[in-house]
Amino acid sequence: MNTRPINEIASEIYQNWGSKINFAAKPYLKAMTFLDKPTDKYIHDSGREIVLLFLCNATTYRGETARRVKAELKKLLGG
Repeated sequence: MNTRPINEIASEIYQNWGSKINFAAKPYLKAMTFLDKPTDKYIHDSGREIVLLFLCNATTYRGETARRVKAELKKLLGG
């Protein structure tokens, strides 16, 4: 299976989660729109850190799509 770029996954999350995006997850999701892979940098943070922080703050993001994209992000991080 080919892995999608992080920014593509972030776009899907924006479309699916909509206006209910958790305020704590929102800045990390926004940063993810500028990333292609976990080794990329956004300002001073690595893509890996940004994705991990998003996952930690996205506990209210639920449903079939949420489970799938969270698993995809975890796989990108090697977990």
